[in-house]
Parts: sequence; C-alpha cells; structure tokens
Amino acid sequence: MPLLFTLKLYTTAPCHLCDDAHQLLRQLSLPNTINLIEIAEDDALLARYGTSIPVLQRADNDQELYWPFTKDQVLSFIKP
Repeated sequence: MPLLFTLKLYTTAPCHLCDDAHQLLRQLSLPNTINLIEIAEDDALLARYGTSIPVLQRADNDQELYWPFTKDQVLSFIKP
C-alpha cells in the first residue's frame, strides 16, 4: 500500500502530454492527493519546467518523475 502524501503534477494548458499524464494518474485510482500545478502562473516554475512538463513530484521528499512515465513507474515512484 502506498504511503499517503500529496503528489504534484506540473502542467500547463494546452498540453496534450499533461492531459495524458493526468489521465494515467486518474486510471490508477491512487489514494494520494494530486495537485495540478500550472507553471505558466509562476516565472520560476516556467523557467524550471517549461521544456519538460509534465513532471510528477512527491511532496514528501521532492523527488520528481519526468514524462514519459508508465503506470508501473508511477507505482514504484510512490512506494516508500
């Protein structure tokens, strides 16, 4: 069972890859809360993630998983 912590999905609109990543996360029915973070609203986030979104981040330890990622990679990523 994965630990319960918040996940952040760095995204922007329109972004079909971000939509794909969000859909994949919804399919997993994770018990974790997933916050969508719009990078266009923050210059620092835009500079950091502008060419690499979507990026999934664990709020408990700030580890990041860059797209493309699979269901199995996400499940491994959220394990303790």
